[in-house]
Amino acid sequence: MRRFTHRNESFVCGHCKTQVHAAARTCRNHCPHCLYSRHLDVFPGDRAANCGGLMAPVRVTYHSRKGYQIVHRCERCGHEAVNIALLDDPVQPDSLDALLAIMRMGG
Repeated sequence: MRRFTHRNESFVCGHCKTQVHAAARTCRNHCPHCLYSRHLDVFPGDRAANCGGLMAPVRVTYHSRKGYQIVHRCERCGHEAVNIALLDDPVQPDSLDALLAIMRMGG
């Protein structure tokens, strides 16, 4: 069974309505402006989740090889997932201010 499906698509954010472009170096699955995501996947990119709820950014972690990561929690079912912060994406970088705001909230 595949645990990762490469899927890097443009979309409109379900939370703030920002037009989100595909990332340059990896798969983008969250809004670079408000950092929200949507609960679509069981495994990254598979689109197998039946929930579809908005995933709120609840905290930030740091991984020695992956860098800063955003932890999202589904507002509908409570599922949590971790996504790499794309602060250096040349197309549409994640908002450092939004990331810092999550960190200041204790997340």
